[in-house]
Amino acid sequence: MRVGIVIPYSWSFWGAVVEHTESQAEALSAKGIEVVRIMGLDPPGQFSRALHPRMGRVGDPPSDVMPIGRSVIVPANDSLPNIILSPRTVFRMRRILREEKFDLLHLHEPITPIPCVAALALSDLPMVGTFHAAGGLNWNRGARPAWGYLLDRLDRRLAVSQAAKESAERWYPGDYELVPNGTVLGPSPNASDRLHQVVFGARHEKRKGLAVLLRAWPDIRRRTGLKLRLAGAEPMAVRLLISRLRMPDDGIEILGFLPQEKLTEELSLAKASIAPAIGGESFGMQLTRAFGCATPVVASDIDGYREVMRPGVGLTVPPEDPQALADAVVDIISDEPRRVAMGEMAYKVAASEYGWDALATKLISIYESVLTG
Repeated sequence: MRVGIVIPYSWSFWGAVVEHTESQAEALSAKGIEVVRIMGLDPPGQFSRALHPRMGRVGDPPSDVMPIGRSVIVPANDSLPNIILSPRTVFRMRRILREEKFDLLHLHEPITPIPCVAALALSDLPMVGTFHAAGGLNWNRGARPAWGYLLDRLDRRLAVSQAAKESAERWYPGDYELVPNGTVLGPSPNASDRLHQVVFGARHEKRKGLAVLLRAWPDIRRRTGLKLRLAGAEPMAVRLLISRLRMPDDGIEILGFLPQEKLTEELSLAKASIAPAIGGESFGMQLTRAFGCATPVVASDIDGYREVMRPGVGLTVPPEDPQALADAVVDIISDEPRRVAMGEMAYKVAASEYGWDALATKLISIYESVLTG
């Protein structure tokens, strides 16, 4: 089976959908599926720096990535996604669909322009679509009448969470099947022998709650002596935020973007992962990523995170409450046997519910049913 995975974002800039599709491609390939990822690429240089306020990945993309153009930032859903909007993308998609001889297309965020919409309009192949976003998604007021009807071309509609399903149904009624985001499993379920540090692993966007964590940090640092490792957020943006909040940076180490293996290493060394998002999360990938490394979490009690939180894997706190966040971190760190037990339970949850091996098997079953149907 040859599958084209169509992604409306750029490989050069990390995000939840990019991470999901990268792991999806690896898992499907391991099961003998030939996969090509069709997505944007913003090579390093002055032009990319002018278009994007953050540093991107350097180097060449993997051989399974087929670039179709540069991306631009389009603010949406309290985030800054890098969407491919060049009209030439339509002609590139037409050529790729004609030459690559796919058996099936898997579109991620299928209503997002331009690659996914072009695939819907131009291809007569069987198609599966996965919906990731949650929230109001008010930009669909314009998209629905302009090209929303193209979603009738999808043979199966998948959603990564109940929140994403409800958000998609609000604009595009239909039958949606829940297939959650998978997560990378660390090399060991050992939750003990960790360094005296915690991790925040997310982009610097308002909805991710980094400002809440920074307000809580002086109290956490004073009471525990922990170090805070910031992974994924642009270093300059973090320094500007620290300066604007007039918070001390004592014990804070800013790591910037980390490749998957480095992020796994950071999570596997930390005593806890902190996810203080304030809302707008369709799925707790930051949480399940920590679960896969046997690392307990302190997370905001919000819709997207409630779906993945389980008893005994960490603590939840009200969003935008720095004092509650500080107290929860201290609570976990001060009881080492309980912290270890939480990490071990988190790994069990990740392996049983979010492991990519099982999810890839489920996706292949869906693909086969679409092809035979």
